Amino acid sequence: MSAIAQKILVVGGNGFVGSAVCKAALARGMGVTSISSSGTPYHTPKGHTPDWAEKVEWRKADAMNPDTYADILPGVNAVVHTIGTLLDNTRRNTLFHNKDYVGLLKSITGITPVEARHLGGYDKLNRDTAIRVCEAFTASKPSQGITDVRPFVYVSAEDFHRPVISVRYMETKLEAERKIDEIMKDHPQYRAVHVRPSMIYDPETRPMTIPANLFTFSAWMHAAMPPFVPMPASIIRWLGTSVFPKATEQTPSALVSIATLLSVPPIQVDHLGEAICASLDPAKNVRGPVGVRAMRELIGWSKGGPNITSSDS
Repeated sequence: MSAIAQKILVVGGNGFVGSAVCKAALARGMGVTSISSSGTPYHTPKGHTPDWAEKVEWRKADAMNPDTYADILPGVNAVVHTIGTLLDNTRRNTLFHNKDYVGLLKSITGITPVEARHLGGYDKLNRDTAIRVCEAFTASKPSQGITDVRPFVYVSAEDFHRPVISVRYMETKLEAERKIDEIMKDHPQYRAVHVRPSMIYDPETRPMTIPANLFTFSAWMHAAMPPFVPMPASIIRWLGTSVFPKATEQTPSALVSIATLLSVPPIQVDHLGEAICASLDPAKNVRGPVGVRAMRELIGWSKGGPNITSSDS
């Protein structure tokens, strides 16, 4: 298989999603450099380093400090940002230790005062690191020989986590998307790709196969039924947008989030990594939000199967 990019930088390549991107990129013949706070290679849950990890250049760097990785940027065709957090432990640990249980409940449900919403890990890890790396990448001058438009891939998310996860998780993801798009307006030689995976699982390292299969079946059923047949997701989505119309485009209601969970299938982490690498192809010119259906089309195995939809594709 021919390479679609000569070299890429993966921000957080030793993490769950980042390691899948590194592995998929190497399989396509790309050179891969990973930066992380530790700079250590990816290790399997059993503690050993897989063979493919030996082909990655592992670098210690701070995503918020471009000086620690600026020398890498001119020589890469693309950057993939994979770091983030699902649980804002920074703020919630503080609330817990201060015995502010009301504040803890508000944090979980998203009913957090505006002035307190910009103090936690969501803002730094999900939003600020991506923006900072994107700014540094677009400010870099590509090395001689790099002529294609350079993609910046941001791993965002489908909004299916609430009410279990704070609304701030999705808010910071969408804030990052909007800011990255703003940056790209002044840099036509770059393009932004926002992949929005649903539930991510791996049968070996994150064994959620049973719930993943259940939600996959649910998504298939929703896609297979004619539009005029009322299905749980459509009913719940209608309740969330019409009966309880407090949702906005930026922060949909928890009911809309539940409807997404029922109608958008989970994605295996290796398939996510393959889709991200496929989006780097200059010929495909992928831009903007990429939902699960579009990811399946990118890796070429959904054609002929059920037309499972995504909230953003």
